[in-house]
Amino acid sequence: MADDPSSLHPLPALETLLQYLEGLRRAGQQRVWMTPDARSALREIVRMKPGRMTFPAAPTGPAPQPEAPPRPSLPTSPVPPPPPQTLSAPPPTAAAPAQAEVATVPRPASSREEALAAVRALAASSEAPSALGTLRSTMVFAVGNPHSPLMLVGEAPGAEEEKRGEPFVGPAGQLLDRILSAMGFDRSTVYITNICKFRPALEGPSQGSRNRPPTTAEMNACLPFLHREIEIIRPSVIVALGATAAEGLLGRKVSITRERGSWHEFAGIPLMLTVHPSYLLRCAQQGPDTELAEKRKSWEDMLAVMEKLSLPISEKQRGFFRSARRA
Repeated sequence: MADDPSSLHPLPALETLLQYLEGLRRAGQQRVWMTPDARSALREIVRMKPGRMTFPAAPTGPAPQPEAPPRPSLPTSPVPPPPPQTLSAPPPTAAAPAQAEVATVPRPASSREEALAAVRALAASSEAPSALGTLRSTMVFAVGNPHSPLMLVGEAPGAEEEKRGEPFVGPAGQLLDRILSAMGFDRSTVYITNICKFRPALEGPSQGSRNRPPTTAEMNACLPFLHREIEIIRPSVIVALGATAAEGLLGRKVSITRERGSWHEFAGIPLMLTVHPSYLLRCAQQGPDTELAEKRKSWEDMLAVMEKLSLPISEKQRGFFRSARRA
């Protein structure tokens, strides 16, 4: 009978459609527009619940002539792909290009890793940072575990980070690794990123190893990507490393030496302000007393982070850098 659902064979249509959509996804297509007829056909397949049915193999011989014209509910052949013009994404809006780019990341993604990979690709191809003409072209995104309860945010990549394509790998990054180790973390178990995803440029034919903090405009060009990272990861605690990171997250000027150790919030997530590891490296040049005193202040900030994360703290950990002088 023409009314028999098993004679409609929707599974081949579904397989064809899924293969087509998978090809679009691999090619980078993020949105698909369907004609009303295609949407109606897809709804009809869903209504029939083909996964709960057993379908006979498609006949190999000539199809029998029906006694009456079949109902025009679902075509017996696989659903054809929509016309090419229905699949093109709409042109991006001229206003706030970086915000518009981040908004196109598919939600929800099948995993945090896939969602972050999409943000990374958008950051690398974004026109907002390059349009400034003050940032270098190599993008340095993030590193670490996107499922970590702890996210650390710095300011911008430097020479070594640009060379290796990873944040916090120079001398300041090596000190950060030692701080994390003292907390009981490994670099791979936390999530580390920056406010600005590109190294700020300096005038002259060769920048060499010289670095500078990003300007407000440079931070604003990259902030939408950081906001999306935080939205995807939803860490339990964010640590802003230095005044630039704190200003980017809080949206105001920050005196990090006065506000270090203070708790704030970003999108409902506890935010700790502390100094950048490079500040501690500079303090080492001012003598052992200054170095140990500043390291102790920084360590107290990290102890507060550990307490916020409900991590166990040993007496040995609580006693780090208590001495006013070197042993």
